[in-house]
Amino acid sequence: MKSTLYTPIVTACLALVATAALSAQERKPVDVSTLGPQVGERVPDFALPDQHGRIRTLDSIVGEKGAMILFHRSADW
Repeated sequence: MKSTLYTPIVTACLALVATAALSAQERKPVDVSTLGPQVGERVPDFALPDQHGRIRTLDSIVGEKGAMILFHRSADW
């Protein structure tokens, strides 16, 4: 019977701590106009290995109709 009494109290305390932790984080706006190439600008040339180890450059990927290139940075934390 004691565990039934303590469960709502513990849950309320955990919720209060979680809310306080989330509100303590400061959020700053990011000016995306200063990040990388903007819409309509040409991407700087690059040389990167593909999944087979071959070096690819922008000129080797872009064809007659152009190309859509996706860069994926994996996180390993």
